[in-house]
Amino acid sequence: METRTVSRVAPAAGHGFDLPAFLASVGMPKAAAQYKRGQVIFAQGDPSTDVLYVQAGSVKMSVLSKTGREAVVGLLNPGEFFGEECLTAQPLRPGSATAMMACTILSIPKTRMATLLRTQHAISDAFIAHMVTRNGRIESDLIDQLFNSTEKRLARALLLLAGYGTQDTPTREVPKISQATLGEMIGTTRSRVNFFLNKFKRLGFIEYDSELPPKVNRSLLSVVLRD
Repeated sequence: METRTVSRVAPAAGHGFDLPAFLASVGMPKAAAQYKRGQVIFAQGDPSTDVLYVQAGSVKMSVLSKTGREAVVGLLNPGEFFGEECLTAQPLRPGSATAMMACTILSIPKTRMATLLRTQHAISDAFIAHMVTRNGRIESDLIDQLFNSTEKRLARALLLLAGYGTQDTPTREVPKISQATLGEMIGTTRSRVNFFLNKFKRLGFIEYDSELPPKVNRSLLSVVLRD
């Protein structure tokens, strides 16, 4: 199967918004599900019935073409909504969602979500902020893909995965993710990802052991900001 990427990391959009607490405040049960690393949350072509929310963990969004080409279209972090296509007339999931690590996912039926968006400003504000932020990230991803070098694309992806620019206090640690998936995210090969990870380690931009996820230092920003 041939794999390519269109868009990559989506930022956390729920700053200051606690969806589980909000659902409890309006008397709605929290329909939370646990997923193991690599487990499919929904597959392309499944019925589109719920809006989902990442409470914990990381989720990979991907799309498979009729010719077998796969595109990684986003990595979602805690505070992200997904599956919002159910709010339109789209009856089937246009892509797949897979847990990148152990995840806790909240599920809100589309009819209930539509009612909440109409009547509850707290969730409508958070949801709109999420959509605007994510669309802006998709535009930035496209520009990144078209105009930036592989080195800059990888540095940017690592910074976003570690929470820089999306959280008040970055986690620094990148979720456990293979070099092949990183390559899919930025449109390059696993060997090129490995080359630049070792270069970043040598320069002190990351703390990296091939057996463990990288820890990202703020100094990696110099790669992204460099002309």
